[in-house]
Amino acid sequence: MGLPGNLLTTAMAVMPHRDVDRALRAALSLDVPFWPQLPLLSYYEDMYVQAAEHFPGIQADMEKRTIRFSMEKFIAELEQALAHFDEPEFFDVSETYSSVYHQFLKMDLSSRPAIRGQLEGPISFGLNVVDQDKRPILFDDTVRSFMLDFMAKRINAQLNRLKALNPNAFMFVDEPGLQYIFSAMSGYDSIAAKRDMEAFFSCVERPRGVHLCGNPDWDFLLGLDLDVLSLDVYSNGEIFVSYAKSIAKFLERGGHLIWGIVPTNFEPFEKESIESLEKRLLDYWQILERSGIDRRFLISRSMLSPATCCLVNPDGEATVESAFETVKALSQRLRERFVL
Repeated sequence: MGLPGNLLTTAMAVMPHRDVDRALRAALSLDVPFWPQLPLLSYYEDMYVQAAEHFPGIQADMEKRTIRFSMEKFIAELEQALAHFDEPEFFDVSETYSSVYHQFLKMDLSSRPAIRGQLEGPISFGLNVVDQDKRPILFDDTVRSFMLDFMAKRINAQLNRLKALNPNAFMFVDEPGLQYIFSAMSGYDSIAAKRDMEAFFSCVERPRGVHLCGNPDWDFLLGLDLDVLSLDVYSNGEIFVSYAKSIAKFLERGGHLIWGIVPTNFEPFEKESIESLEKRLLDYWQILERSGIDRRFLISRSMLSPATCCLVNPDGEATVESAFETVKALSQRLRERFVL
């Protein structure tokens, strides 16, 4: 496993582009490229729809852009799905569900320090997909158990495809829903979440990581057996660095952090500069250094990225692409500062 650090750049996969080639050029402009997810191009390119491929019980309406779950349909389709459980190709993202992914797979990416893929994680998928009673499928014990196994196999199938292109490939499990699981939700508490996430990641091949833009229980997340954690430090940095002890343990176990520091939403992006973002990041690192985390060690296990994805800017792709350029410029500035 060769996860990069030293402030190399990557980004989240969801992008506002409708032009596949333009999106790929932006993704390939970063040190660690990824295959873009383009939901404005097609509903098939939506991260929840891509995760739902071959999942029994799913009812996807491509015209209305909705995805639902039927328990009756799940029972009818379960046996057929289980018959394919030893077939990696069954769990990979098909060309129908992402033409972008399959264009990415045709590229020569062997010289890159790493490449990255992604899939929606089981917690977020289970919270967002609801059954015929409008109840999240995460709360159903039978469906949740199957979903954990199913999603782990999907992640492993994609990771192995990417490792054929670059041995340092790694995966993001996109989990925006992790910030909600500790709220007062009937039928699923933190004990169950910890048990399920530990079981899930024990089935996911390395390198494995989580990306989220929200503000979860950081002790819980940093305590999972992950290799990389990607977060929106622009919005949540002050809270995140207050968990210095957990961050230190995560790094000492070999974990890497991806600092999402450059906003991609139009208004906050316009208010910032490379100087202001550099200062913000250095201030966070200084807090951690005062807590006993060696800055050189931290940087050796850190990458930089935009803070979030964004689909709603009035200028379409422009601000997102500018954020990519800012991430690259900030990386260069800091790498020169620390002689990397």
